[in-house]
Amino acid sequence: MKIPINEFEQHVDEEILKRGIQYFRNGNVSQVDKLSGGEYEAVVEGSETYTVNLTLKEGIITELECTCPYDWGPVCKHEVAVLYYLQHEQLNSKEYSFTEKGSIKKNPSRKKTVAEQVDELLDKLSAEDLKKYISETCKKDRSFRELFISRHLYLVQEVSKELYSKQINAVINSVTDRDGYINYKETGKIADAVSDLADTASAEIKAGNYRVALYICYAILEEMADLIHHGEDDSDGDFGGGIELAMSILLAISEEPIDESLRKELFDYCVQAFIKGKFDDVECSYSMLEIAISIIKGEKEKQTIVTTLDSIKPNGERFDYNYKEAQQLKLKLIRKTESEENAQQFLEANLTNSDFRREILLKAIDDKEYNRAIELAKEGIKLDEKDKPGLAVEWQWQLLQIYQQQNDTLNIIQQAHYLFLNASRYPSKDMFDILKKQIPPAEWQAYFDQLVEDKKKSERNVGFSKIAEMYVWEEQWENLMALLLKNPSLENISGYEKYLTPKYASQLVGLYQSGILRYMVHHINRDYYKVACEFIRRMIKIGGREEANILIKNLRTLYPQRRALMDELGRI
Repeated sequence: MKIPINEFEQHVDEEILKRGIQYFRNGNVSQVDKLSGGEYEAVVEGSETYTVNLTLKEGIITELECTCPYDWGPVCKHEVAVLYYLQHEQLNSKEYSFTEKGSIKKNPSRKKTVAEQVDELLDKLSAEDLKKYISETCKKDRSFRELFISRHLYLVQEVSKELYSKQINAVINSVTDRDGYINYKETGKIADAVSDLADTASAEIKAGNYRVALYICYAILEEMADLIHHGEDDSDGDFGGGIELAMSILLAISEEPIDESLRKELFDYCVQAFIKGKFDDVECSYSMLEIAISIIKGEKEKQTIVTTLDSIKPNGERFDYNYKEAQQLKLKLIRKTESEENAQQFLEANLTNSDFRREILLKAIDDKEYNRAIELAKEGIKLDEKDKPGLAVEWQWQLLQIYQQQNDTLNIIQQAHYLFLNASRYPSKDMFDILKKQIPPAEWQAYFDQLVEDKKKSERNVGFSKIAEMYVWEEQWENLMALLLKNPSLENISGYEKYLTPKYASQLVGLYQSGILRYMVHHINRDYYKVACEFIRRMIKIGGREEANILIKNLRTLYPQRRALMDELGRI
């Protein structure tokens, strides 16, 4: 979210704005505290008491959250009330004033932020006072006690994976309700704690303390995976993000000059995590095995990986993710421990893997072995056209690249024609330009007309825009207008009016007029009325002021009971 505070009204439903400003005017906003980093926390009294948190940086709202259950839009009435409160405070700020000489001075009466108040208190409290306060709070507040102990346990306990797991669990417990569920609005606190630990791990790597960094990664991975495995809400990606952080650090450790005992420990951890399926739920098991391959040493470890990968068999499904990943890892293993010649033999022996076929095909093109490249592409088309049509189209595209390198005009036309009609993933205009370049100018018009007919037949319900854009490319405005007359939706008219206005302005005005009347029959609410009025403005812009006035008069006569419509028409 990035909304200027002085423009937030534009992003809020009108009814919510009214209710929010009423809350503000009634004084329902209280206990507004400015925290550090532009963060604010406020309490709003309503049918219940809710807390609003927001972050404001240089006049821009970057985060906004309320504890109320409202989920019908991006901003609730409590948040609106707080935003009006902050706007009011800014406008009436007395933080700065001018001296008689014109210099600026800061007024001492400004309210201190929460962070400033905390810092001031800490400066004044003695060590004995702090010790007493922490001791008493630990006895009374379980969440505080767990966070305090876990954060500082390393001072009295040997560093281990369990130590960091306790630290993460303390945060988890602090946001877990009495029924054992984690409030999804509190998952950010877990993410912040994990991020802090990840920063610690990165610092330990720089200091050469790889074992400490490794323990932190193990703890993050296992605790976040457990949360996801047990079905905790990760709609914001906080837990998954923690796993990604840990995996990136684990990869960084694997690339460092770690000692042999730690390398062996990391290798065994990654392999066992894969075998036991410890991280299957979070889809990083194969990344674990990839790290193990990157640090592999000796024939025994190689055989462990080979045995693990060989246990994964094809399931016969159209898309076999596990078997494909296993093949990719076998290739990495061969390239790590054997020759490139062996890797090429493995690729050739497993061409049903589309990634392998692609690699061999591209190498053949680079080596100018065009016959081999064509053979690979055609085999791929035959293999995939039934179950994997998207891949089959890719092989068709590769054929086009080969024929272009060979300057084979006949096959270039054939492939570009096929891709223009069938391949939505490749830009139609690119294929169209290739065709126009290859077809002799004297033959182009007849070819174009047939191409239009072929495009219409290529899909059961070919869209208006696909044919319309062909006429635009060729600047065939008469044909475009004839097509629009058969498909006179308001979207179609507005989409192509810029091309047709110079020659067909009056006809477009008439199409808008009848289209808006049809539109208003079934569209009833202010949002739809705004859309209709925007189309009326477009009528006026292309020279249809008189027709627009007649239309507005007709709409006022037809729908006098629609007050919102009358209001919007009055704004034209």
